[in-house]
Amino acid sequence: MLELKCLSRLNQIMEILEKQSKLTAIIVDDELHGRENLRLIIETYCPELEVKDCAATVVLAIEMVKIHQPDVVFLDINMPVLDGFDFLDEFECRDFMVVIVSAHQEFGINAVKADAVDYLLKPINIKELKLCVKKLMAIKTEKDKTKPTTKNNNLIIPASHGFNVLQIDDILRLEADGCYTKIITNDKKSTMVSRTLKDFEVSLPKDTFFRIHKSHLINLKYIKDYSNLSGSFVSMTDGCKVEISRRKSSEFIQQVKVFLKAV
Repeated sequence: MLELKCLSRLNQIMEILEKQSKLTAIIVDDELHGRENLRLIIETYCPELEVKDCAATVVLAIEMVKIHQPDVVFLDINMPVLDGFDFLDEFECRDFMVVIVSAHQEFGINAVKADAVDYLLKPINIKELKLCVKKLMAIKTEKDKTKPTTKNNNLIIPASHGFNVLQIDDILRLEADGCYTKIITNDKKSTMVSRTLKDFEVSLPKDTFFRIHKSHLINLKYIKDYSNLSGSFVSMTDGCKVEISRRKSSEFIQQVKVFLKAV
């Protein structure tokens, strides 16, 4: 019985490690065949990738990025109404890598300007896809080396001169500013860091910090009050009033209830 429990626990640990080592992805293509074909090829030949969802339009793709926060987006360019470059224009600062997938070669220059990691021509060449995935994994590995990390209730922030250390309990809120993040502490001092808000959301404890808006991550212990009149807002102890996005409202209220019970 003990051996079975140990084996079960080992399998759970292996599953967690496998998920952590994978890249998450979404596929954006207006053609059903294109979406299903690429998904099947990835699932068959690229175990490093986990396809979270597929989108047929730019509007759906934008929503999926918000929901899944993928590491990479496989993006078709030539789509009706709004095309792939319209999709990219929606993001002031991208938290995800982009791989252009197209049947046309003429978008190559614009793909470079859009900072795409790679450009795959349809029909998909499996060897080229595998090389693309290796490139994506290498970029992710390098990026992870400079992510904020936590240890002994400290947040360690990479900096050009080395690193800075902040007490996690002293962090009041974090605010996205393009590809940067402003960290505000309870003494009303602020620190600007060349990392995205998503990096901090992953690093900081989820029982205490909650992302109430695409641009705001707050420490629940510093909430002063909450109001749902004319939209949802939370006031922080530094006097800042922060909007709560509509899709986050119910989750926020539930998280606050859990937090208050634990205090």
